Amino acid sequence: MANNEESRGLKSLLDWFANRRKSGNTNLDRQEREIADGLWHKCPECGVLSYTKDLKANQMVCAECSHHNRVHSDERIRQLIDANTWTSMDENLRPTDPLGFRDRKPYSDRLRETQEKIGLTDAVKTGLGQINGLPIALGVMDFRFMGGSMGSVVGEKLTRLIEQATQRRYPVVIVCTSGGARMQEGMLSLMQMAKISAALQRHQDARLLYIPVLTNPTTGGVTASFAMLGDIIIAEPKATIGFAGRRVIEQTLREKLPEDFQTAEDLLKHGFVDEIVPRTQLKHTLTQLISLHQPMPIAVNMVLLAGT
Repeated sequence: MANNEESRGLKSLLDWFANRRKSGNTNLDRQEREIADGLWHKCPECGVLSYTKDLKANQMVCAECSHHNRVHSDERIRQLIDANTWTSMDENLRPTDPLGFRDRKPYSDRLRETQEKIGLTDAVKTGLGQINGLPIALGVMDFRFMGGSMGSVVGEKLTRLIEQATQRRYPVVIVCTSGGARMQEGMLSLMQMAKISAALQRHQDARLLYIPVLTNPTTGGVTASFAMLGDIIIAEPKATIGFAGRRVIEQTLREKLPEDFQTAEDLLKHGFVDEIVPRTQLKHTLTQLISLHQPMPIAVNMVLLAGT
């Protein structure tokens, strides 16, 4: 069955190239291109064509060069959370336009257009679920929503998630991807850094685990707050991680930065990241870390204390 699908996909791709050369019909050419684009994916790193179904089966990681393509929040949740265990939280929270902000168009229009285009209310999805049978509180940021920027709703949803995890004594995992604080909300967006950090401090005071997973890119106010406050900080390979942009730093310092500057590998070398984990191994690694940091049963704890 799989071989038949691959044969049809290859035939569709060859037909597309043939029609592109023969036909002067722009609409037909566009239609064939869309069909080909749906069946095949060209790796932006190595240029290899991959059958889309195979790429998704490998969690959007290129089998040729291991390039980690960006994945959306829904797909990330499917990759990490056991089937039929996900309970979404605060789906009805929606951003407003408290400052009446306008650049080329009103902020309220940008919000409405983005919500209609991608089907999300804001740049993060939060909820409770299980990872290989272990309970977990998970937040997943989505770069499609205004560059994963952190506004009031992102801050509120993550804070509520952490507080719920503290109450239930669940570990927290936040998959980060962001361009930073949302400028259209001004000071209100910057306040979210302190609010989320305070909730994490209470979570850690309760001796509970927090693991941020830094994906490409993780920058700005997110990096300056909850992305770097984990007990164990994990990053995906070659992810861009930093605060200010590379160009801004180069212009400020007036010197050329190394090619690997602000990469996950560079941060690991300098001690800002604890481990780089390929996406295909992430669920297994998180399961191991959560298992090792599970609170001991009271009876076991009493036996250990008696032995001392």
